[in-house]
Amino acid sequence: MKKIRKGDTVVLITGRDKGRRGAVIELLADDRVRVEGLNMSKKHQRPNPQMGVQGGIIEREAPLHVSNVMIFNPATQKGDRVGFKSLANGRKVRVFKSNQEMVDSK
Repeated sequence: MKKIRKGDTVVLITGRDKGRRGAVIELLADDRVRVEGLNMSKKHQRPNPQMGVQGGIIEREAPLHVSNVMIFNPATQKGDRVGFKSLANGRKVRVFKSNQEMVDSK
């Protein structure tokens, strides 16, 4: 089970966007994540009329390493570390380290 999942709100803890929040768009295989609106990079796109792709400079999210983001804790309004806990029914859930509240309210 991963500590950060797609859809989680995370806070960037290093780099030029330090302190900004965003939702995880995708998890990549090499312990990297793409976060919505963070670590933007410009890509020079060549037009392809057959595919209907317009050319120009497009901005998109570049991958970040998982160690550079922390999951956002709404109770403390800060980034927090994540641990795991087994419930009485045997289900394994993610919990915040600071206050032991469950990350997933489902």
